[in-house]
This record gives sequence, structure tokens and C-alpha cells, in this order.
Amino acid sequence: MSGLVYPILLSFLSLLLCSCASPWHTISTGTSLQVDHEKVLLISPDTTFSCGFYPSGNSTNAFYFSIWFTHATDKTVVWTADPRFPVNGQRSMISLNHDGNLVLTDVNGSTAWESNTSWGKHTTVSLLDTGNLVINASADKIIWQSFDSPTNTLLPTQHLTRENRLASHSDYHRLYFDNDNVLRLLYNGPEITSIYWPSPDYNALQNGRTRFNSSKIAVLDQEGNFLSSDGFRMIASDLGLGIKRRITIDYDGNFRMYSLNASNGNWAITGEAVQQMCYVHGLCGRNGICEYSPRRVSCTCPPGYKMIDPENWNKGCTPTFRIDCGQPYEEFTFIKVPHGDFYGFDLTSNTSISLEECTKICLESCLCISFTYKGGEGLCYTKNLLYNGQVFPYFPGDNYFKVPKNVSSASSASKHTGITACSPERSTVMLVSAYSKNSDNITWAYFYTFAAILGAVELLFIITGWYVLFKMHNMPKSVEEGYKMITSQFRRFTYRELVEATGKFKEELGKGGNGVVYRGILGDKKVVAVKKLTDVRKGEEEFWAEVTLIGRINHMNLVRMYGFCSEGQHRLLVYEFVENESLNRYLFDDRDTERLLSWSQRFKIALGTARGLAYLHHECLEWIVHCDVKPENILLTREFEAKIADFGLSKLSNRDSSSLNFTHMRGTMGYMAPEWVLNLPIDAKVDVYSYGVVLLEIVTGSRLSSEVTVGKEDIDSLQISSGETEGREEMGLMQFVQVVKQMLTSGADLDIVDARLKGHFNHEQATVMTKIAISCLDERSKRPTMDQIAKDLMVYDDEDYHPAYF
Repeated sequence: MSGLVYPILLSFLSLLLCSCASPWHTISTGTSLQVDHEKVLLISPDTTFSCGFYPSGNSTNAFYFSIWFTHATDKTVVWTADPRFPVNGQRSMISLNHDGNLVLTDVNGSTAWESNTSWGKHTTVSLLDTGNLVINASADKIIWQSFDSPTNTLLPTQHLTRENRLASHSDYHRLYFDNDNVLRLLYNGPEITSIYWPSPDYNALQNGRTRFNSSKIAVLDQEGNFLSSDGFRMIASDLGLGIKRRITIDYDGNFRMYSLNASNGNWAITGEAVQQMCYVHGLCGRNGICEYSPRRVSCTCPPGYKMIDPENWNKGCTPTFRIDCGQPYEEFTFIKVPHGDFYGFDLTSNTSISLEECTKICLESCLCISFTYKGGEGLCYTKNLLYNGQVFPYFPGDNYFKVPKNVSSASSASKHTGITACSPERSTVMLVSAYSKNSDNITWAYFYTFAAILGAVELLFIITGWYVLFKMHNMPKSVEEGYKMITSQFRRFTYRELVEATGKFKEELGKGGNGVVYRGILGDKKVVAVKKLTDVRKGEEEFWAEVTLIGRINHMNLVRMYGFCSEGQHRLLVYEFVENESLNRYLFDDRDTERLLSWSQRFKIALGTARGLAYLHHECLEWIVHCDVKPENILLTREFEAKIADFGLSKLSNRDSSSLNFTHMRGTMGYMAPEWVLNLPIDAKVDVYSYGVVLLEIVTGSRLSSEVTVGKEDIDSLQISSGETEGREEMGLMQFVQVVKQMLTSGADLDIVDARLKGHFNHEQATVMTKIAISCLDERSKRPTMDQIAKDLMVYDDEDYHPAYF
């Protein structure tokens, strides 16, 4: 009995000492700390940073395992183990166990977070003067560090890379490197996703960035310079050594540089990314309007709308009325909001029309709830969703809200030129608090310097253009080609130019349901593919607006659009020329053995296609559903990289729409999801279904979208009923899927891989590809997203798997 008592007593004394003694600079295995109010486990040698349990602001009995500034008045947190889930204030514990794993356990003993390290009893944990919490396997071997997984703050010498990101406490606003190597701010709210910084209205060069870098790294140095590999730079207004600083993405969606006043422990804003806060997306929620008042930024509701949550403007406003499609036109009127606009989500766009005509278009559409009109150019944008609203005195247009007449008469907004602020004073605290101490000069700068900023930006573009044009001869050829690509942006071609480029449409490359593709050579000797569209019923300006949007899309796995032509009845698109034609030429031509794709090429094509579709579905500024994913629309470069063609031609849709409204079925039989036939709402999952068919075809090398030939012995062994024939059976796609499902569940050999490969393939990759394909062909609610598919395939992306016979 005594042999059991002594270890228990020792453990109890160890725990008691740990909870009462001063914090350490380093701890070793076996050390633990029980939760307590701001109880410190570790402190950095220079005492700048502390690490331990930090109370949640929302509850007196919830705590986070965090790192914070010791001497800041508000004990500013710079890192948290898991910001989403606090632990209980009773008997929760952080410990470095004897396996060398740092573990946070909740009151019930469950693991709330862990470092997933297991280097044994010689492992130690230290808090460095930089604020980096590190786990060491030896004196100079770091096996884990908090700097690799930042939350909302970046500290000096800590790197922001392609592998991590900063996120606001709500997780709605994120700072990260996009696929084009540009550092961006993204709003990823519960209903919409959109990039808002740098301005999505301009390309990288116009925003002062460069896409021609591959490092994807940003860092704040000790002097107060925040530098990014894409050319962005933020310099602290108090530049110099010896000042404690941080970069934080705040809850309002802006990321700022803060400097600590050592004498009073307060923070001062010494730099910020977004100069005009109303450009931050999601700031005022759905239907909300952001506007500038003399000393702050505030949110308001439009006439006839009320705020949803007085404590949280991110939830936006809701209408106090209903608009039914059966209501007579004369029951509605429009309330003007001067200099108001809602970014994106246009229902229609028209040009060179009068205000009366624009009003009529909105009045006659039951989907239209508002429109923006720019009088000088006669531009009319009708809206069926209202996000990212703002009132800005320099905006050359006005917004008009469609409301029932009885709402109009009761609205105070109709009695003055501005809009009514239908929120209590406390509701603007969320925005005002972002401009706390020493920040009044920043908000005033919005008004006094805006014109100067515009002039400076314009001058910068002029100087940059001059430099590019007159210094080009001194550049290395690779850089020169890069600049040429940037400066030859998406443009409008004349019909005559494309007739000459194609030699009067002489060399046909391919033909599809929406047009014929011809080879062409532009005046600068660039080889292009020119698509002559058929059955395009859009007006010239609507067509122009849509293809211009598509032309802004740029991803390595999407065919790049260089421009378009719209003259009279002629509608043509100009694309980059992709050398190796389409995937179907390599998968289904049994006669041409030279075109047989190796397994590594097939996997690369499957992954590239998934990445391209994931970009269209999840990362585009406008949500795009392809609607015709098939091997004929997957082109192959000289290196057999996949490039998806014909995206964006079927339908451009607002991202937050739950479904798309199509007047007729689109796509190719055999690749079309059941939703088309069943007349169900169409969303991005139709592309997932089509991708599943294509993925199975990549694995099998057979055209599964028609009929599949399967060995009869496989059918018999799996006891699948089928018509009796000799030797082999012809079956439809869904029957084949059932065969494959039973192969997977029964553990039978996956005997469906293209026989022409003669067994030379990666079995693990083939299995995961088949499983993903089968899941894509499930009912819509069970299909994965393309983003998840791309991530799952990347796990198996083994570039070292290149046997000599491949």
C-alpha cells in the first residue's frame, strides 16, 4: 500500500508547487499547470511575454491557453492554442507529458488541444523573447513552434507563408497568400465569400503588386517594416529599433500595425492596410450600409429595414416588408440614397439608359430590390442581393431602394437627403473601438487626404508605365516576358482582327455545343485559340460585362482568356493556345499507343482538374459553375498539366445563391448530374458529379459515360445480378458504380485500372481516386466539395513515384 501512496503524494506536491510557484522560462516533461485566473506557466527571459491560462471575455468560467504581452495594459493576446473552443475554469490542465506532447485537457479529461509531438522524456518547452513558444527535442532542435500556426497576430521575425494565415476572432476575415502569389484580405462569411484587399477592381500591377514571385512570404522586422514578397510594404510611423510591435487582423477586417508605449502600456496604431474602412466586405452585414461620419465609421440600415442584432452589426439588416411577384407595380416606389452603392451581386447591368428606364427594369423584376444608377454614363445595375453597401461622397452614382409606398411614407429617410441611421449609439461601438487610442488622426485623414491619394496613385501608375516602356531593353528576357504578359491585359478585339488572325477561320481545332474553335496568330506572333460562339442571345453590353469578368479569372489549371469580340451578331472569345489538345484524345484512342498516358500523368491531371474547379467554386470573385465538365473540356499543356476550358460560359452566379436558375439543361449526356433530369435546383455539386465520371474515366481509360465493359467473372464473384451473356457484360454507369462499390467494401482486387498500363500504377493513388469518384456520384447532399477533393488528392501527391517504366 505504501508503494502506491508515495507516488500519489509526490504527484500532488508537484502539482501544488506548479500552481503556486513563479512561472518558468523552460519546463520539462512531467510538468503541468491547472487552470486559474491568468495563471502563468511560462514567461520569456526578458518578461515581455507570458504564457498560460487567459480568461475568455464572454464567460467568467472559460479560459484559453494563450500567449500575451505581459506589460500591455490590456494584456494583449498574440497566440491561442485553439481560439474556437475555450476550456472549463475548473480542473482543466496544460501538461507536457512524458511522451513529450504538450496537451491541453478539459475538466472531463478530454483533449482540447495538443502539439502532436512525441520525442520522449528529454523534451522541453520554452517561451522565447520573440513571443515564440517552442518545443525542443534537444538544445538546438525545435520540433514544434507557435510561430508556425499564428492566430490573429504576427510578431516581429514571425513569417506569414503559403502554409498559414491570420484570421480575425470571428474567422470571417483572413489575411493570406492567394494562388496568384498576392497577399490578400478575404471576407469568408456565413453567406458570401469575397476578396476586398487589394482592390478586386484592379489587377496585381495596378494594385502595386507583382505576381511573379514564388516565395509567398511576409514578415515584420524589428525596425517596423512589414514586407511581403508581392511588393506590399507597410512602414511604421515610429520606425526604429527598441519598440514592441505586432501586426493584427482586427475583428473589423482590417489588419494593422501596433506599437506599444512602454511608459503607459497602451497601444498606438502605426500603420494599417485598408485606408477606407467601408471597403471592408461584410462589415455591416447583409443589407447594411457603411458610411463615414466626421469622427468615425458607422453602419446604418436602408429605409424600411431594421437591424437584426443591436450588439452585432455583422448580422446586418432585415426588411420590415415583403415584395411579392404578384404585387402591382403601382404599389412600389423608390427611395434614393445619394452616393450609395452595393459592391457586386448585380442582377443585370445596362449602359446608356435613362434613370426612368433603369427604374422600370427594376420595377418589372420581382427579384430586383434595389438598383445603382450612374447618371453621367447612364449605367444601371439592378440588385437582388445587397452586400458590401457604402455611402461615399466621391462615388458618382446613387442607390435606389424598392419599397412599398406605405413604407416610404413612414420612413424618415424620405424627409431628408441622407439615409436614416436606425441603430442605437452602442451598436457602432464595434467599429469605433478599432480606432481606439491615438487613432483620431487616422480617421480624419480619410477626408483631408483622399483627393491627394487618388492623385498620387494615378501619378504612380503613369511613372510605372513610363518605367516599364522605356527601361524594358535593360531587363533580362524572362522578366521582359513577364512584363509583356502583364501589360497585354484582357482586351476587346475587332472582328476583322480575328478574321485575319485565323486566316478567315481556316484551321479548326475542335467543335462543341457552344461553338467552333480555330487556331489563330495575333499580330505579336502569339498563338491563340479563337472560339466562334453560336446561339448567344445576350445583348452586346451584357455579353461584354460577363466575359470581362471571366477574363479577370487567372489560375494555372484554367485556360486563360485573352479577350473577346462582340460586333453585331459576332461573338468570339480569344484563349491561350494549349499544345496537347484535350484529355479525351489520350484516354479513349486505343489505336494511338504513343498517346497513352502514364499513371503519374493521370494523377497530375486529376489533381489539376480538381484544383481548377475548386478555384471556380470557392475562390473566384464571382462563383462559377462550369456545367459541362468532361474530358473534351480538359486541355493538356506540353508538360501534361490540366487546364479547364469553357468555364464561365454556362452561367455566372452570385456566390451566395443556393441554386442557379437555368431555362434549359446544360452539359453533355453521361456527365450530367441527375438534378438536371429531375428538375431540381442546380448548384456546384453538378460539377462534382461530372468530375466523378471523369475521374473514373482517368482510372479506367474507358468512356464510362456511355457503356462499360466489365469481366463477367467479376460480376459473378460479387454476386451482382445482370443479364446472362458469355464472357463480358455491358452495363450502364450506375451499375458499374455498384460493381466498384462492392469491390471496395469486399476487399476484392480493384481490377478496373486501365489494362494498357499493364499493372504499372500506384495502387494507393488508384484506390483513393476511385473512392473519391464514387463519392462524387452519390446523391447531392453526400457529395464532397471540390475544395475537399483537391485537399484529399494532395495528400497522395507523391512526386517521387516515377518508376523507370513510366
